[in-house]
Amino acid sequence: MRLSKLIPVGLAAAGILLLSGCGTKNKENAVTVVGSTAMQPLVQKAGSDFQAEHKNYTITVQGGGSGTGLSQAETGAVNVGNSDIFAEQKDGIHANKLKDHQVAVVGIAPVANEENGVKNLTEQQLEKIFTGKIKNWKEVGGKDLPIIVINRAQGSGTRKTFETKVLKGQQPVKSQEQDSNGTVKKIVQNTPGTISYLSLPYLNKQIKTLSVDGVEPTAANITTNKWEIWSYEHMYTSKHPSKATQAFIDYLMSKPVQSKLVKEAGYVSVHDMKVHMTPDNQVLPGRQ
Repeated sequence: MRLSKLIPVGLAAAGILLLSGCGTKNKENAVTVVGSTAMQPLVQKAGSDFQAEHKNYTITVQGGGSGTGLSQAETGAVNVGNSDIFAEQKDGIHANKLKDHQVAVVGIAPVANEENGVKNLTEQQLEKIFTGKIKNWKEVGGKDLPIIVINRAQGSGTRKTFETKVLKGQQPVKSQEQDSNGTVKKIVQNTPGTISYLSLPYLNKQIKTLSVDGVEPTAANITTNKWEIWSYEHMYTSKHPSKATQAFIDYLMSKPVQSKLVKEAGYVSVHDMKVHMTPDNQVLPGRQ
């Protein structure tokens, strides 16, 4: 006898509804996050911790750059688009279609290979290096080594922030371009003559961080804008994010996570900022 004949029609229908319900529930509790590699370490750690506390949620985090995060968030391909820049600053993005959640602040620092022999640059020297006007480390007090600039790829929010604050509209020198902070870090560590820039969470003792005009890229200096190369870490969503998406963002914004996880991961808590930045790059007193 066929199995279907043993199951009453009502129970079979109920079973179908139950399976459908499970699939819907799982989909509703899944959050896909794509974008900024500068944000990736923080969001991955937060996602892991969030899932440990909320077993019914699934958080998937991928890189790809700020431009990718913004475009995919706008089209609805992902729940969250991570970005180091305001949506208003990215060509082709309709910022009015997105909701901005500023979950942290990240500093960006120039980094150089140890063999170059330089610890500090003036703002003008840094600008001239990245516009190709200074070509050898001996011109800034270092060794007789050609300067090799490593840039981030177009679409990188880290690059956009660095060039806005350092180049101020000037054309960058033609150079090798890399897609991620991690790749830049490896190249600069292993290649004499190189200079680039990294978001602070990627820094360690194996790579030389340069101060600018004697100012170091510390959290305390970022909170007051004494260190000027920084940006918000944005999580962009639709105007009406899903319940699971909002729950994850609320978790990231909570005081325990901001005071511990955000700081331990190398970012600055939004709650500690004594200034705020507008989409047109004005830095104003007070927290937003």
